[in-house]
Amino acid sequence: MSDAYTGPLERVDASRWRIPKSYKPQMRVDGLIYAGDELMKTVRTDKSLEQVANVACLPGIVAHSLAMPDIHWGYGFCIGGVAATDPERDGVISPGGVGYDINCGVRLVRTDLTLPEVQPRIQQIVTDLFDTVPCGVGRGGRIKFDRGQLRRIMAEGSRFVVGEGFGWPSDLEMTEAGGSLPDANPDFVSKRAFERGEDQCGTLGSGNHFLEVQVVEEIADLQAAAAFGLALGQITLMIHSGSRGLGYQVCDDALLELRHVPQKYGIELPDRQLVCAPVNSPEGERYLGAMRSAANFAWANRQILTYLAREVFAGLFKRSAESLGMRLVYDVAHNIAKMEPYEVEGQRRMLCVHRKGATRAFPPGHPEVPQAYRHVGQPVLVPGDMGRSSWVLVGQPAAMEQTFGSCCHGAGRVMSRSAAIRAAKGRFIDKELLARGVVARARERTGLAEEQPEAYKDVGLVAEAVQAAGIAKKVARLRPLGVIKG
Repeated sequence: MSDAYTGPLERVDASRWRIPKSYKPQMRVDGLIYAGDELMKTVRTDKSLEQVANVACLPGIVAHSLAMPDIHWGYGFCIGGVAATDPERDGVISPGGVGYDINCGVRLVRTDLTLPEVQPRIQQIVTDLFDTVPCGVGRGGRIKFDRGQLRRIMAEGSRFVVGEGFGWPSDLEMTEAGGSLPDANPDFVSKRAFERGEDQCGTLGSGNHFLEVQVVEEIADLQAAAAFGLALGQITLMIHSGSRGLGYQVCDDALLELRHVPQKYGIELPDRQLVCAPVNSPEGERYLGAMRSAANFAWANRQILTYLAREVFAGLFKRSAESLGMRLVYDVAHNIAKMEPYEVEGQRRMLCVHRKGATRAFPPGHPEVPQAYRHVGQPVLVPGDMGRSSWVLVGQPAAMEQTFGSCCHGAGRVMSRSAAIRAAKGRFIDKELLARGVVARARERTGLAEEQPEAYKDVGLVAEAVQAAGIAKKVARLRPLGVIKG
């Protein structure tokens, strides 16, 4: 049976498509998908549009079930899915709307180094990063934390590890939510999740996680680029990782604990992967407390990865990270649920915003945008693939009006991991990448095969779609020079 979507799909404008709520009797709102014509050809080929329709059935959902242009099939929600629910109107929290890798996210570090300084040494840089930054399935790190310290990491996030010397106070200013969600409750995190996280804070992991050395190759918005400290020919580092085994276990535990909760509250679901609980119920509060703990762990994880990368560059260039200008531009989460205020039907309401493979994109003037960026808006980090480019965007006012301040999070897969491995049979992906000017190292044999450029959409088309919709604007394009993966 084909996975292609066969339901109704109406064109709204050049960058938006609607699934009318008449499609299914349980749908409470329309589905709204952001994509240009070229991207939509791919989107129609999997189950992700059906998932957009299913999410529209959740109790308390507000306005639309949304999907960004990097949409592809996921667990419960599609990857690229956004949904806001109103706790005061029976709104629910769904682990499938956050994902297994809680607070998987991206951070960008700028440097004062330029391409001529780095290009001749890129092989050594990649080797030293690979030898220093733990990566791969289940791989632990050299920085250990005891159970009490882990509790503090889950309660305080980046704040705790920066206080322990793994970063600079300015890192916290440039991290979403200051690197710490309030109301995290480590008491709601299982013993097994604690065990899985014991040696994984400061590790990259596997799959699509990476640490990439890049060069700024194009500036599209001079004012925003200047605010972010980005210039042509400059070297940057992009770090993509999440909450590792701890977050995975938190999600696994929640799916098990919530399996009978919809029935308890009289909630009918079109897909059992959308298992959920009312936000204001004991079950909902328990998941939120554990999810926030895992989110804080993820921010601490990326903070330590930044510390390790700074160590490598300082050692290679015989200068301190400070003198190399290795300042954090921003860190955004893209698998998270957060309580945020929005105008709905003329009233200001506190909503539970699920972002699953989607990031915040707050506009100029928003109080949660760092003061240094408030005149231009929040940086939106959109990694591409190992062989092409990534984009830095900036949030725009239309995001608050249309998408609950949300935007795309990456290029989005067009091939499953197993299909990508089959497509790579008999090929040497590392040599193919080297021919494109990218030095790549991976811990696992299948790491580069799974993540080959052909497995992803063209991130340029994704960036164009959100810019056309007015929810974010292009700032800078970053070309990969070297990458390490699990």
